[in-house]
Amino acid sequence: MPVLSRFYGIIIRMYFQQSKHNPPHIHAIYGEHVAAIDFQEMKMIEGELPNKALELVMEWIKLHKEELKEIWDTQNFKHIKSLE
Repeated sequence: MPVLSRFYGIIIRMYFQQSKHNPPHIHAIYGEHVAAIDFQEMKMIEGELPNKALELVMEWIKLHKEELKEIWDTQNFKHIKSLE
């Protein structure tokens, strides 16, 4: 599972597509908290994150939505700029 980005103690990963039933999503890990977030609909689909971490992840998704969609579609993983 490649790491796409790291910022403020948050790790963003994306698994290889395993099922056509899952919406396009990323996994955000912050300490012991893990969440799967649909980056097209901007909503959490599984898990939990503290509010501040979730806000940061959502801000990052807004900035990189097109890159995330391209990575999801092509499975060509690359590092995406961190949130500054």
